[in-house]
Amino acid sequence: CLLLLAWLYIPVYISSAVTTMPQYLRKRFGGKRLQIYLSVVALIQYIFIKISANMFAGAVFIQLALGWSLYPSILLLLAITAVFTIGGGLTAVIYTDAVSVFIMVVGAVILMVMAFVRIGGIQSLITLYFQAIPDVRPLNTTCGIPTPEAFHLFRNASGSDLPWPGVVFGIFILSAWYFCTDQVLVQRSLASKNMTHAKGGSILAAALKILPLFLMVMPGMVSRVLFTNDVACVTAEECVRACGNAASCTNIAYPKLVIELMPVGLRGLMVATMLAALMSSLTSVFNSSSSIFTVDLWRRVRRSASERELMLVGRLFVLVMVGIGILWIPVLQAAQGGQLFDYIQSITSYQAPPVLACFTLGILWPRTNEQGAFWGMIVGLIVGTVRLILDFSYGFPRCGDPDNRPDIITRLHFLHFAILLFVLCVIVTVVVSLLTEPPKKEKLVRLTWWTRHSTAMPADLSDSEEEEEEEETDKQENGEPQQEDQDNQGKDGGPSKSRSMMGMLRTGWNWFCGFSDLPAKKQTKEEKAAEMRVMTSLGEDKFWGRFVNVTAVVLMAIGIFFWGFFA
Repeated sequence: CLLLLAWLYIPVYISSAVTTMPQYLRKRFGGKRLQIYLSVVALIQYIFIKISANMFAGAVFIQLALGWSLYPSILLLLAITAVFTIGGGLTAVIYTDAVSVFIMVVGAVILMVMAFVRIGGIQSLITLYFQAIPDVRPLNTTCGIPTPEAFHLFRNASGSDLPWPGVVFGIFILSAWYFCTDQVLVQRSLASKNMTHAKGGSILAAALKILPLFLMVMPGMVSRVLFTNDVACVTAEECVRACGNAASCTNIAYPKLVIELMPVGLRGLMVATMLAALMSSLTSVFNSSSSIFTVDLWRRVRRSASERELMLVGRLFVLVMVGIGILWIPVLQAAQGGQLFDYIQSITSYQAPPVLACFTLGILWPRTNEQGAFWGMIVGLIVGTVRLILDFSYGFPRCGDPDNRPDIITRLHFLHFAILLFVLCVIVTVVVSLLTEPPKKEKLVRLTWWTRHSTAMPADLSDSEEEEEEEETDKQENGEPQQEDQDNQGKDGGPSKSRSMMGMLRTGWNWFCGFSDLPAKKQTKEEKAAEMRVMTSLGEDKFWGRFVNVTAVVLMAIGIFFWGFFA
């Protein structure tokens, strides 16, 4: 799906000159309701999928490393992340990711080698894993006994924890949404200098995505073998003793391996790097949510809002999101049997398919219009929300307890539900689009896969609105400081201690809020047009263009081989 992002979605995003995903929907379909809908849904997803899950994962590491309880660990993580976010922004995220990825991969390779040496190799893992049964478990049940399909990617289509149709098609839909339409991931590709850089970044990320099977999944299985009574606990009492979560302790498998197996210095470096990666992920979410809220929602309420106001409102909104995310963590701990991965996948299965269907049809099928896209997303939202409410209303029964949930939950796996929901949204979008007026061709310039190379710029009515907003903002930002300077010079003509102190306080406040003390350079229309041509260019160097294409094919072949080998 990362390769799909670089070769299918990013060329259209770049050619359409968008900075956020809701902005693309506004340009592609016109109107306001799709943009507002996606903005609200994206912010809800950030709270329940990204912010709460990332905070919980980071807190688990801090808990094991420092022996703290959950909520003090979360507060420490947020405090460090706040300084990181305020001081750096998206630039800090990109550089931190680049450094932490290298350290993480090296550290994970060392940990993998140490884990396999400790257990005696992969053949010993295959034998010992099926013997890793906790001492305390309900009698006459299969609770705590590893599934016979543990070393297979393709598992039974019914009654399995990860059925093969869901793994092949369901996870593909969720991954395509995550990598191709989610602001947090797409913004990194949109920040690239040109198309070759965007493709190269996706290739590197796709290559790294092959490694977790060996660097994380298998070491996690080793952790179950070495710490069976902790990682594979079944009863609530044992799980509370092991990790403080009565539902399950599988989430501590990898952190516990890091804490218990690695030597002191390397252990500290690995924990610090993992926390840096989590903080970087949180910072990405904070930046994305702030951008979506201010650009796509707040400016509709306050059209004349200055850059300072937008920055401050964005920061305050992030604080609100963090507060809601913290309150949601107890629900997260109990959901899907306490397994963080399953929780993320299930929530995404109920919310992501309508969004992916809308973007994919908008890019590939020019006949898709605003009415079709809107009603496809609305129907998907209603159906997905009903399943989500049922899922959390009935809860997840402990192993050995009777399962009284309705058949739509027990018999229809959430990954299968994602497939059906995606197909339903596509059908609704296509039918409504065919029954209503088609979009005008001039409105599709550089906004679909087939028109991405057009030399004309998209005839988007919203562009004129943006220009008016920019002019109003420029008047406010340029007018107020000049008036202040004139007033200060008119009073005594020179600096004073009080004004010097106020200047220092103002500089500190500007740094905290991310404001710049330097006046923004005013661009002429010709300069803006030239900059736009560079930003929307899809040109590539012939040699490097061929190089990334060949590398992508090789990478796909490697991925297919591993899928077949472990199927």
